[in-house]
Amino acid sequence: MFKKAILYFLFLFTGISTAQIGGKYTYQFLNLIASPRQAALGGRIITNYDYDVTQPLINPATLNPEMTNRLALNYVSFLGDVNYGSAAYSWNMKSSVLHGGVTYINYGNFDGRNEFGEDTGEFTGSEVALSAGYSYNIPQTNFYAGANVKIISSNLEQYNSFGGAMDLGFIYLDNLNCLNIGLVIRNIGFQLSTYAGEREKLPLEIALGVSQELRNVPIRWHVSFENLQDWGLAFANPARTEVTIDGEEIPEKVTVVKEFFRHTIIGAELFPNSGFNVRLGYNFRRGEELRILEQRSFSGLSAGFGVRINKIRFNYTYARYSLAANTSFFGLMINLK
Repeated sequence: MFKKAILYFLFLFTGISTAQIGGKYTYQFLNLIASPRQAALGGRIITNYDYDVTQPLINPATLNPEMTNRLALNYVSFLGDVNYGSAAYSWNMKSSVLHGGVTYINYGNFDGRNEFGEDTGEFTGSEVALSAGYSYNIPQTNFYAGANVKIISSNLEQYNSFGGAMDLGFIYLDNLNCLNIGLVIRNIGFQLSTYAGEREKLPLEIALGVSQELRNVPIRWHVSFENLQDWGLAFANPARTEVTIDGEEIPEKVTVVKEFFRHTIIGAELFPNSGFNVRLGYNFRRGEELRILEQRSFSGLSAGFGVRINKIRFNYTYARYSLAANTSFFGLMINLK
């Protein structure tokens, strides 16, 4: 039964990750997109240093006083019966700003079967992570460092696992040129208790990002490089194997350029400081690995907007995965000051 549950679990992540990353680690939900704004800009933006209280879930160094007393609630009706979401809140404590967050995922209901194929009833699976974060300005510099501590709980059928992890984040703010540079190392940790006696690795990720707000145009552009801990993400697609007139098969060549773009995400936000924002992003890895040959599916594209009405901001994003899979992200951010 446990093997069947794990097979379902891995199948779900095949649709949202790659053959090179998916299935290697436990607690894969830790690297899901945290908010509609993140999703609209491609999925892994680590340099936003503003009001967005969900941003420290990705890079704790971005925690700042502007986020104080803001509450964010995000929900995604994901692929199939899968749904997940996140919540975040920031508050002042003396001279420091602290951050708390929760991320959860529910995999829906499954039909249980034993080794003879007999019905054993329905079962479900879910995971949740609670986090607390803090950031620190290195004295007399524009460098900020931050950390998140996470407690993780996972339930798959009758099997449970608990774990602990930490995120380390850094950001440099060049206020003169409106330029931000960020680096984050996420999910440094281990399982405290295993599902069935075998200890598994957590999905460690290293990401680097750059963003800049243009002076005379109301646009902030973003470029991020994800999964830098594993350079070899690209692989030869068997469907692109060429056959010579002699019948010799020549597999697709994986070049340095292809590897580079498998790590690259680009995005842009129009009117980033106003009450109405328009966002657009493209995830090269998702676009390449989920596209269908000789068909235009627009995989990897995402677009969204944000609207602020008084103290409430509504965010929505539509993300394209494939011809058969599209996802909508919804979020509310409330200013409780």
